[in-house]
Amino acid sequence: MFKKTSLLILTVFTLFLNSAFALDKTLVLGGKDGWPRLSRMDGVVLGKGKFGYGAMVLATNSRRLDSDTDILVNFEGGTVKDESGKYKVVTNAIVPSSKSYMGKYSGLALGKGGVSLSGNSETIFGKSGSTGSFLIEFWLRPAIAENGEIVFSWRSSRTVANYPLYQMITASFTNNHLQWGFTNVFNGYVDNGGEITLTSYRTIVPDQWMHHSISFDQDTGLLEYRINGLLESLKYVTTSGHETGGSIYNPVIGVPAAIDICPEYTGMIDDFRIQRTSVSEIAETLRHDTYKTDGGRFETEPILLSPETQLKKIDALVNIPAQTDIEFFVRSGDNYYNWTDSYPEWIPVKNKKDIENVRGLYFQIAAELYPDGNGKNSPSVTEMKIVYEEVPSPLPPFTVIPVPGDGQVTLEWSHSVDDTVGGYYIFYGDRPSEYLGRESSLGVSPVDVGNVNSVTVTGLKNGKIYYFAVASYSKYDSKIMGDLSKEVYARPRK
Repeated sequence: MFKKTSLLILTVFTLFLNSAFALDKTLVLGGKDGWPRLSRMDGVVLGKGKFGYGAMVLATNSRRLDSDTDILVNFEGGTVKDESGKYKVVTNAIVPSSKSYMGKYSGLALGKGGVSLSGNSETIFGKSGSTGSFLIEFWLRPAIAENGEIVFSWRSSRTVANYPLYQMITASFTNNHLQWGFTNVFNGYVDNGGEITLTSYRTIVPDQWMHHSISFDQDTGLLEYRINGLLESLKYVTTSGHETGGSIYNPVIGVPAAIDICPEYTGMIDDFRIQRTSVSEIAETLRHDTYKTDGGRFETEPILLSPETQLKKIDALVNIPAQTDIEFFVRSGDNYYNWTDSYPEWIPVKNKKDIENVRGLYFQIAAELYPDGNGKNSPSVTEMKIVYEEVPSPLPPFTVIPVPGDGQVTLEWSHSVDDTVGGYYIFYGDRPSEYLGRESSLGVSPVDVGNVNSVTVTGLKNGKIYYFAVASYSKYDSKIMGDLSKEVYARPRK
């Protein structure tokens, strides 16, 4: 009676220990250990999150190239160059800075030199002739906004009726206002010595980012200056001085010449761009969302766990400012090599909420981040805890008995006390703990013998010693194998 009771207690205790393996496990991405390599980061970068840890945040909305781009100097990558490839840097004294407004880098001008760029024959300033519509824009954060500081300069000349005309376009500071000057640029315009001046209405404040743009519309003759998208000054460059009732003085470039950005300026500049843009496109061009309103997305690499693992929950440490949002998605499968962008299907899940019916060998997690309606605030994901439950590894047989025979060994064992067992693997070899056997007619070690409790390993050599071990595998998946039993040995003989 005592033996039966002890065996029952031992069996129950063994099952309890095995069930403990089914407790939830956690995989942590981000946080104090940092983020691993991700398979996709679209509009998302590594920024600063809670407790000073790195976090996934929206990338700032740096300017992009398009078919109308004449030049784009965005300082990304810590370099000073034209992203369109149409302008070459002649000289440069601007230093890249991580204190940017758009993108990851800006340019820091130290008062003298700036950057000088020469355009090819496809550019506005690299060939003679009419420019058509244009837009010059940039972000500016001056250190002092001192009188006489020059942010933009182009100087050239053209010949009219055999008479040389000096040409100039400048943007410079005067009494804490930025003033644009166009001299002999608009063909036929002779008022005020051929000079047109547009000055900002508002005062330029040092150490504050502001967006500046000057644009000309060839269809209306409208030349206008805006700061942060708001109108500061305008002039119709027409014979009537108005939108109607006169002909347009179009801008004409003479001898090709380099443009100078920040030749005499102290402070930061970001996303300097010139566009060939019509008036119908200016409103959209001048919209400056810090973050793209359609948001961004990141995806983890496929994560290998174990067969039939059940995903239970995503417990993410996030920051979601007002009107921003984060959506999480998961997918799973047994072979990620045939996965595409849409297969297996992404399943939306809620942060910190239970997940049902998502299991497999591989898992992938994705998150989409959305800014507020003004594109000014970004949510962040500092850490993701992936809570999952693995199918427990089944227990091996408690004892294995080898019985040698003529060219064979019969192995006998009692069934595992684990009710998750679906069958058994037989391991064999001719050296202790090295189960590399290939001689048996049953096949190469290990051999799947199914859910039995005895098997005869045939095709062995008489007089040679063999070592054996038995392992259980799960009824949920034969790839889920438990520990090996205690090793036994036998020597076949007639």
